[in-house]
Amino acid sequence: MAEHLVPPGETPPVEGCIAEAHEERPDGGVWEHPKIWLGLIVFGAVLIAAFFIARIFAL
Repeated sequence: MAEHLVPPGETPPVEGCIAEAHEERPDGGVWEHPKIWLGLIVFGAVLIAAFFIARIFAL
């Protein structure tokens, strides 16, 4: 006998399972990976500081 296909987004029935399918949490957007943004800010600050340090030593 053919096995019934389960529609996308639904959990197939399992023997003994009484739990509902859980909802996925919403996408965090740009705040999903704050370490990337922090790294970019620190990198930019280091570049600006290096520019001014280079100007001091160029005098």
